Amino acid sequence: VSALPPTSFQSSSSSSKSQLPYFAKLNRRDGGGGWAPEQTDRLQWLQVDLRERVEVTAVATQGRFGSPDWVTSYMLLYSDTGRAWKQFRQENNIGTFPGNTNSDGTVHHKLSHSIRTRFLRFLPVDWSPGGWMGLRVEVYGCAYKSDVADFNGRSSLLYRFNQKSTSTVKDVISLRFKSQRADGVLVHGEGQRGDYITLELHKGRLALHINLGLQCTLCKLVATNALKKLDFIIATGGIPLPGKPGTFLRKNFHGCMENLYYNGVNIIDLAKRRKPQIYSVGNVTFTCSEPQLVSVTFLSSSSSSLSLPLDAATETLSVTFQFRTWNREGMLLSTWLRRESERLLLLLVHGQLRLTHHRSALQSSDIVIGQALSDGQWHMVSISVGGFQVSLSVDNEPPSTMQLKDIAQPGRSVLIGGCPSVLTNQGCRKPTLAYQGCMRAVIINNQPINFYLVQQGLLGNYSKLQFDICGIRDRCLPNYCEHDGECSQSWNAFFCDCSGTGYTGATCHNSIFEPSCEAHRLTGSASGFFSIDPDGSGPLKSTVVYCNITDDRVWTVVNHNSTEMVRVQGSSLQKPHVMKFNYSTSLEQLRTLVGRSEQCQQEVVYLCRKSRLFNTWDGTPLSWWLDRAGERRTYWGGFLPGVQQCACSLDENCIDMNHFCNCDADRSSWENDTGVLSYKEHLPVTEILVGDTNRSGSEAIYRVGSLHCYGDRFLWNAASFYQGSSYLHFPTLQAVLSVDISLYFKTTAPSGVFLENLGTKDFIRVELSAPSVVTFTFDAGNGPVVLTVKSHVPLNDKQWHYVRAERNVKEASLQVDQLPLRFLEAPSEGHTHLQLNSQLFIGGTASRQRGFLGCIRSLSINGMTLDLEERAKMTPGVSSGCPGHCSSQNSLCHNRGKCIEKSSGYVCDCTHSAYGGPSCKKEVSVSFESGSSVTYTFQEPFSVMRNHSRQSSAIFTQSSNSRESIAFSFLTTQTPAMLLTINTYHQQYMAIILAHNGSLQIWYRLNRDKEPDIFTPTSFNLANGELHRVQIHREGRDMYIDKDTNLKYSLSTDKELITIRSLTLGKVTAGVDEEVLQAGSRGFIGCLSSVQFNHLAPLKAAILNRGSSLVNVLGNLVESNCGELADKSSSRSLSDHADTGSRGKKLTNAAQSDSAVIGGLIAAVVLITLCAVAVMTRFLYRHRHERTRQMASVKEKDHQPRPELRYRAELDLHSAMRDSRKEYFI
Repeated sequence: VSALPPTSFQSSSSSSKSQLPYFAKLNRRDGGGGWAPEQTDRLQWLQVDLRERVEVTAVATQGRFGSPDWVTSYMLLYSDTGRAWKQFRQENNIGTFPGNTNSDGTVHHKLSHSIRTRFLRFLPVDWSPGGWMGLRVEVYGCAYKSDVADFNGRSSLLYRFNQKSTSTVKDVISLRFKSQRADGVLVHGEGQRGDYITLELHKGRLALHINLGLQCTLCKLVATNALKKLDFIIATGGIPLPGKPGTFLRKNFHGCMENLYYNGVNIIDLAKRRKPQIYSVGNVTFTCSEPQLVSVTFLSSSSSSLSLPLDAATETLSVTFQFRTWNREGMLLSTWLRRESERLLLLLVHGQLRLTHHRSALQSSDIVIGQALSDGQWHMVSISVGGFQVSLSVDNEPPSTMQLKDIAQPGRSVLIGGCPSVLTNQGCRKPTLAYQGCMRAVIINNQPINFYLVQQGLLGNYSKLQFDICGIRDRCLPNYCEHDGECSQSWNAFFCDCSGTGYTGATCHNSIFEPSCEAHRLTGSASGFFSIDPDGSGPLKSTVVYCNITDDRVWTVVNHNSTEMVRVQGSSLQKPHVMKFNYSTSLEQLRTLVGRSEQCQQEVVYLCRKSRLFNTWDGTPLSWWLDRAGERRTYWGGFLPGVQQCACSLDENCIDMNHFCNCDADRSSWENDTGVLSYKEHLPVTEILVGDTNRSGSEAIYRVGSLHCYGDRFLWNAASFYQGSSYLHFPTLQAVLSVDISLYFKTTAPSGVFLENLGTKDFIRVELSAPSVVTFTFDAGNGPVVLTVKSHVPLNDKQWHYVRAERNVKEASLQVDQLPLRFLEAPSEGHTHLQLNSQLFIGGTASRQRGFLGCIRSLSINGMTLDLEERAKMTPGVSSGCPGHCSSQNSLCHNRGKCIEKSSGYVCDCTHSAYGGPSCKKEVSVSFESGSSVTYTFQEPFSVMRNHSRQSSAIFTQSSNSRESIAFSFLTTQTPAMLLTINTYHQQYMAIILAHNGSLQIWYRLNRDKEPDIFTPTSFNLANGELHRVQIHREGRDMYIDKDTNLKYSLSTDKELITIRSLTLGKVTAGVDEEVLQAGSRGFIGCLSSVQFNHLAPLKAAILNRGSSLVNVLGNLVESNCGELADKSSSRSLSDHADTGSRGKKLTNAAQSDSAVIGGLIAAVVLITLCAVAVMTRFLYRHRHERTRQMASVKEKDHQPRPELRYRAELDLHSAMRDSRKEYFI
């Protein structure tokens, strides 16, 4: 810059002759010591002409010498022509550079990528708070060699190889380009065998199509190891049709290419020198033609506007312009007609153009044309007003017309965008958001609008416009939506559609499924099919498994394609029988599932007759199996890994002690080497090979069972910190774009750091900052961000508390227990990358200050749980595990009950459970009469609660976030019947009813303008006096009904139940469709039990809080026991009616038939003996109990409920239910 003449410097204005732009040279003190504009606003700029295109690598700035004037931040624009400017953005999309903090200091910035340009423009964004704008600059770079070719959309260059064809293993094609159209072919090459490669622009985005015999299209990466044969022509700019010069197969490129190289060959240079390898089609020139179009950017969606005058004598109006935007809504143009009550509005509505003629407040006419016009591409619009009609067209399509009753005469001006403040009192209104986007080529009544005159104030009026630049930005490139979420955008933000992905959150980061069956048990679920996501927000998707939830253990069962007995004959070591097992989930998911489990096992049933597992002479395996890594394993069920033996060897009961397996005895009778494989690192079995069944009378029968795993070794993985200076350290947190952290803690200390990771400037920290305050703090380069959640009760109460912190490029959030979510949006412009480089510290900090004292468990980061126990074993001041009754995986509290430590034991908090009792296992049941109902009302919350609380407290209105979980049991004989209804403040509802035939129906109305979704998961009669269990779980569009049958349905929308108003059990009289109202008006007669909605238990709340304003009870309700009312032998869930046809027939043989006969005789003898013992025991018990009953009756007398209440429920039910109350004796 220092060598440039004064004519190379220009500016928007100068405050004086001593502060002209050519004084803005770094370290110079000439004139006033630098450039200063006449005004201080964000419309000022300083421009430098570098005289030719150069490669710029760095810039530097100073303030104005010896003054209080400097620029604290600025934008950098660049251009080849001094027009059509582009904004330079760094790698993380930061568009501003930090400037100076004084007048003489120099601030250097090395560009994240170099730019080739001739003109640079510095735009001050912020400046000295106590002074003025002042600037001196320097530019660093080097000379740049450039060969360019200009294509007019009908031209192309063809490059011929020296040979007729060439074969290459690796091709490198490089070029730079700028295009005047959104579509066009850049490079295309074809081979003799149908191979091809095409690089083209499609709707403004690059697409690479490649076929190397691999059937790959629209590939993102080139397969560099594939040998490809290209013909002797590579076309640039278009694909000419063979034999027809000037005719092209696809749209041609219209624009300029620079430095086009193919495998090191400069194709443009060959064309300029007219080499014979180059053939030119059409007119190709070697200088770039620059369009003279000037763009203007409407910056604000509330106040950007441009008012242009019209000739008062004109009687017609024609307006043509081009626009591009991401916003689906906005006012593009408006004008008054001379009748003050009439006006024309051109709106962008849902991505379509709508031209509205307002005749009065109640009369208007519309034209709606176009589709998907908010796609970020340029679209041309034409409006014509004259006589008795108005016409509108877009993108040269045939116009649509509107007939007027009177002759239309335009007003005095045309307003583009929103309403300027100077006209708000002159009838200008804002019917919608102002237009926010780019506009160019504005022509009014055949007169092009000169935006330079507008900028200088010589034509019209404007507000918040940026001239000679289109500031549009593709916020979906790169795509920050995770897990295949679909990205969409507006002008200022991007959005992620997570429908059908199994994930949720602003960037589809969080899994909507529990990580394990053990976690499902803690939510109160019963056995059934569940979707689990073992790696949480990690890259692996969810999978469906069967959770067998028993009292002592929770088993996860994964099936495969062959769980039946398989008979093998005629196989040899040379031609073995091979069976590959395909599991219902991927091997990567299985590896994560097995690694997370405490123990896994897989039964291998192996029966043999004259079929050996090992060669008895040299020990060569004759049969084996492959583990999950594909490694051959030769040990069998029940024995230890690495040793070629079977279970009978370990039990020392092999039939022939000279061999280690029963089958190796090689007998003609059926022998058994069945056992269980339990070494986790080898499971599951992926393949089995049987090789010794080709001799006479030789055969084998085997069955590889499902994979069974139990426990979640991370759910209770804990460490105790008892020295303030101690901590656990792990590798650096991978949190560049997104991170979620969840943990449980309990402590008696007033404060302490749970987690900290540092970078050079960035950091992230989660801590207990006060006895009742949890703080999440991080800095990604935009300054520290602090989120705080304050509890109304102390958190250092020696009880477990849950903390979850998340940060991504869109937002940050902090959740503590069931307290309202603390939420903060990220700035639309700013740093997005969180750069960390230190170790991750758990329970302390690098400075060994503010250490945590207490227990931390289940610490999960981005879906991966850290093994605190293992790391604690080698760390002083930290011990594995955590003392206390509530610190183990053995569940003391069931059905969502929370274990609370006491000094001498524990208690179970059943607040969020539908059950009661000491362990949250007692069924809470109520008998309903005709007309009875229970309504649970959600209080109207503050708006911030409704918008930002994803797990709000029960006393606030719930926003379900497209997620409902409902479970209850019922018993009735009446149809139709209303079981449960949920209503919202937005005329939405969900209803569960029994139809006239007793079948279960689920109604969802999520869109009041559309028909409801209706599902009938059962066709049989449930009003049969038996107890039925119903479980419904919705995630977006997907709804699972009674998970043990794994019934899955899809809704027509994934909309949520917005701001739920009430939940009603029993009779309803309004708020639902007429068909549902037939059941609602009849109510429910029968017994309801254990009703759970998300984390609420409305039925239990009705019993315990009858005086509460949240609970409204109508009619008579009687506490009951549905389990006693129903015959327990006939109690069932919906799954009992499901078709459970077997996947294959089991094999039988003579040995099995004999065993069945013997087993039947033994069972008969045992049954007779048990019956005799039962009769004698019952007789003795009644004889002894008769004497104590009289004494007990005196004590019970004062506590007996009224007889009429005790039996009222039974009187309303049919005989099938009354019969279930009878007592039978053996």
